[in-house]
Amino acid sequence: MAGKGATKKPGARSSGMKIKKGDHVIVIAGRDNGREGTVIAAYPDKQQVLVQGVNMIKKNKKVDYQSRGGLREAKEGGIIHQEALIHVSNVQLVDPDTKKPARAGYRRDDGDKKVRVSRSSGKDI
Repeated sequence: MAGKGATKKPGARSSGMKIKKGDHVIVIAGRDNGREGTVIAAYPDKQQVLVQGVNMIKKNKKVDYQSRGGLREAKEGGIIHQEALIHVSNVQLVDPDTKKPARAGYRRDDGDKKVRVSRSSGKDI
């Protein structure tokens, strides 16, 4: 059963993602459809990415008192806005030339070096 709390088998290998940290992506499905941003973090094991300014959520943060050398400083609490993870199938790379969504592929260069390329234009990403 592949439910919300399902875990992978210990020996199972997750398929790699073609979207990496630092890529410029556009959201193609969901609440933030059409919004663009840069990938802050990628989690291939979960097949999810964190995109700057996309899928914003509100989070209640407690005031945290930390003791430092006898002085008590209060960190700020309250409601904070932050990005939440989004599934990799809901985002697509933006082609640097055409500024349109494009699928990514790989090409092997000299010495078996893998290079990511745009499927539509054939140019390096």
